[in-house]
Amino acid sequence: MTTPAVESDLGWALGAVFRRYVRSAERVLAGLPGGPRGYQVLTSAVEGEACSQQTLAHRLGLDKTVMTYLIDDLERAGLVERRPDPADRRARLLSATAAGRDSLTATAAALRRAEDEVLAPLAAPERDLLRDLLRKLATREDANEACNAPC
Repeated sequence: MTTPAVESDLGWALGAVFRRYVRSAERVLAGLPGGPRGYQVLTSAVEGEACSQQTLAHRLGLDKTVMTYLIDDLERAGLVERRPDPADRRARLLSATAAGRDSLTATAAALRRAEDEVLAPLAAPERDLLRDLLRKLATREDANEACNAPC
């Protein structure tokens, strides 16, 4: 039996996997302020060195107004904090609180389980390979440089 043409299409396959991933991730991230975007901001605050809101917004491809609301919500939840930048008093540096680090640890574990459900048809080495290949495509040099710039 041959594979239908649509199932051989990269766009269709990426879309199908993406939609399945979004449904799984939304369940995990429902309680986090900002959902998936809040998770990206929190991850950056935990894993990166403190960086300005503007730099982070640019790196994540978010409008600076959206970034402000996301950080406001995460800050109200006690997950991140803004501090004045000693090098530029007009800028604020974003960093994670202890509660933010704890929240990220629990959320990342739950998200990894959701990812594993989406990737269930693949063996563990195939999952790792897929993640590596997607990371390579997402961070390639000629891609949107703003999204790949460090904080």
